[in-house]
Amino acid sequence: MPLMTWTEEMSVGVQSLDNDHKRLIELLNELHDGIQAGHANQTLEGVIDGLVRYTRFHFAREEKLFAEAGYPESAAHKAEHDQLSRRALNLQARFENGQSQELSLQAMEFLKTWLTDHIMGSDQKYKPFLNAKGIR
Repeated sequence: MPLMTWTEEMSVGVQSLDNDHKRLIELLNELHDGIQAGHANQTLEGVIDGLVRYTRFHFAREEKLFAEAGYPESAAHKAEHDQLSRRALNLQARFENGQSQELSLQAMEFLKTWLTDHIMGSDQKYKPFLNAKGIR
């Protein structure tokens, strides 16, 4: 059973960004399932690598849309992206250095926080602006 399920309340009204966010939920559920099955370490490597790739790809896509639309809060939003990227890279470095003992739970907490604080908070702020510019 998944830990988290996509709901329309999570939608930012831009299909490509919603699809990216759905992938984040998949990563969270993949990690949760791996922990439940007793395969946390095997699952963690793939999830962390996917998370680092996701941050680069998704944030670049989002920031490109901000630039094209002239989103006035883009600098503050990019600062949040930078912080989230650093946290994802830190998780990856710790895993690669053999510090995987409690990382799976920390990675899961990071993903949940990202979903609740960033996507349900900060990302919802750009929804009306981008949608008003015809970006869907």
